[in-house]
Amino acid sequence: MTGSRTVPDDIYPESGNRLPPPEREMLDEARKKDFDNSVSGRTLAGLRGPGGIQLYSPVGPLISQVNRYLRFDAGIDARIREIAILTTAREASNQFEWTMHEPAALKEGVAPEIVDLIKHRKPLAGIAEEYALVIRLGRAIFADRKVPSELFAQARAQFGDQRLVDIVLLMGNYAATAALLTAFDMQLPAES
Repeated sequence: MTGSRTVPDDIYPESGNRLPPPEREMLDEARKKDFDNSVSGRTLAGLRGPGGIQLYSPVGPLISQVNRYLRFDAGIDARIREIAILTTAREASNQFEWTMHEPAALKEGVAPEIVDLIKHRKPLAGIAEEYALVIRLGRAIFADRKVPSELFAQARAQFGDQRLVDIVLLMGNYAATAALLTAFDMQLPAES
């Protein structure tokens, strides 16, 4: 048991998912660097999250590079970034991603009211247009599976071509992470 939750039998307690923790000495140099970044606190979840799972694949370091670029180097405002990630986590129903990024969003200045409306899929009246556009875009991509022309035009006008592409890539990256976390049944941290 973790808190009041029952942990499935196929979960490794050390990793919190269906794979044992990766062993650093078994990794190539690129994955050793990602391993070291994860254990040094440079990621939100360390090895007990997507970073630990990704270490099993040689593509893991490439995914980490893309994630770092999209989160920190693409020039996406921190609040927009976290709103995009939370919207993706919500639409993917991924509690682990949500649990890791809700505090990050609040720390970056996303108003609790915005976090709440994403969490409960509330109407977007009364929030800044740029935030509403990101949420509407994420809902359209993941819930409706179609982005209406008018919404696309509004998002393009608001963010410009490159920033819009990067925001959508960020959402796609977190959707892929949600798939990884779901497949390997990543458990929430005990304190959640």
